[in-house]
Amino acid sequence: MLNLQLTHRFTQLLMKKKLSSAGTPPIFEQIKRLDENGTEYWSARDLSKVLEYSEYRHFLPALERAKEACQNSGQQMADHFEDILEMVTIGSKAERQIESIRLSRYACYLIVQNADPSKEVVALGQTYFAVQTRLQEIRQMEAYNNLPSDDEKRLFLRNELRRHNIQLADAAKNAGVIDAVDYAIFQNFGYQGLYGGLNAKDIHIRKGLKKSQHILDHMGSTELAANLFRATQTEEKLRRENIKGKPKANQTHFEVGKKVRQTIQELGGEMPENQPTEESIKKVEKNLPKTGKRKN
Repeated sequence: MLNLQLTHRFTQLLMKKKLSSAGTPPIFEQIKRLDENGTEYWSARDLSKVLEYSEYRHFLPALERAKEACQNSGQQMADHFEDILEMVTIGSKAERQIESIRLSRYACYLIVQNADPSKEVVALGQTYFAVQTRLQEIRQMEAYNNLPSDDEKRLFLRNELRRHNIQLADAAKNAGVIDAVDYAIFQNFGYQGLYGGLNAKDIHIRKGLKKSQHILDHMGSTELAANLFRATQTEEKLRRENIKGKPKANQTHFEVGKKVRQTIQELGGEMPENQPTEESIKKVEKNLPKTGKRKN
C-alpha cells in the first residue's frame, strides 16, 4: 500500500519546487538560538525585528493571532510559546530585563502566516517556515513506518487529519468561509477535486455507509494519506497566497484536491473512491491502548 509513502512523495515534490524557486532566507537561521540542551528556539523580539516591525508592540497582534491558531490546531501552547525575560544593553554596558517569548519553529511558522503580508520579508518567511515545518514532518515518518500494524497507521493518520482539519478550518475562516453551511460547501469542493467530482454525500453512498457514519472514520491508511495531504496543502495555499472570498477559497480547495488526484495517477495508485471501506476507526482505537500496541 502507498499509505504515508504517498504523503512522503507528495511532500518531496512540493519541497523540490519550493526550494528551487524560493531559496532559503538565511536571516531566520541566523537569529535561531540553542538552549543548554541543544534545543532550537527563537526570540519573539528578534523575530519582530527581522519581520521589520518598527516597535515590538506592533508585532503583538500577529503574535496573538498565532497563539489562537496554535490553540485551534489542538497543540499544547506551552510547547511553542514560553514567556521569558531577556537581558538587553541600555547604554554604558548596563543591562536590564525585558519581557519576550521563546518560540518554537512551529510558532514562528504561525506568526509569519499571521504577519503583514505586504512585507517582502514576511512572504519569504512564510515560504521558509512552511518548508521547514514540512521537512520536520518528513523526519517523523520513520516513527510512522515503524508502527507494527495497519490499524495503528490508520489511527495515526486519522489523528493527524483531525488536527490538520482544525487548522484548515481556521485558514478557511480567515479567507471568508465563516458559517457551517459555507464550510460544508468548501469541504465538498476539496472532495470533488480529489474524488473525481464526487462530493461527501456521493462518497458516503459509494462506500455504503449509514447516515450517522463519518467517511473519514472508515478510510484505510492510503486514502487517509491522500486526504491529509489535501488538507495540509490547501491550508498552506490559503495562507501563503492570502486568498480571500468564499469562491476563491472553494476553487483553491478543488484545485489542490485535483492536483493530489493527479499525483496519485502519476504514481500508479488506486483512486480514493475505489479504496475499500474499513472498520470504524473508533472501534480500532478501543482495541489499541495508548502505547499503540494491540490489546490481547
